[in-house]
Amino acid sequence: MILDKLENADLYFDCVPGFEKFMQFFNDNDLETMPACKIKLDGNDLIVNINNFKGKEEANCRMEAHKDYLDIQIPLTEDETMGWKAQVDCQDVTQEYDEGKDVEFYGDKASAKFVVPAGHFAVFFPGDAHQPGIAPGKEYRKIIVKAKVQ
Repeated sequence: MILDKLENADLYFDCVPGFEKFMQFFNDNDLETMPACKIKLDGNDLIVNINNFKGKEEANCRMEAHKDYLDIQIPLTEDETMGWKAQVDCQDVTQEYDEGKDVEFYGDKASAKFVVPAGHFAVFFPGDAHQPGIAPGKEYRKIIVKAKVQ
């Protein structure tokens, strides 16, 4: 897992697949005003989801993990709290792995919680179970980048 400011993204281009290509797109477009949509920057290998997001109470945010994709989560206009736990430590599978959606859900509690300030990013690799969206009562713009790692 990585947590940092967008202005430092270039430090991670060698270790985060698709990040450099996404940042070129990010710098060339105003993602705060672009309509909510899904954009395939590199076929199914790099997908950008631009969302108008409604934060939830922690109890309503599920722990999830992926096998084939990493997530780059970027709250653009509001801070968002996220949880993390090593996937190997997750014991309470609430929804078995769905290969088509590349996701498995857990009822486990996060072993770490942290705030991702607006304008920062969190990278969750396969093996990083994560609990995004903890932002009760907030409505904000959020970008979720899915980059294939296999």
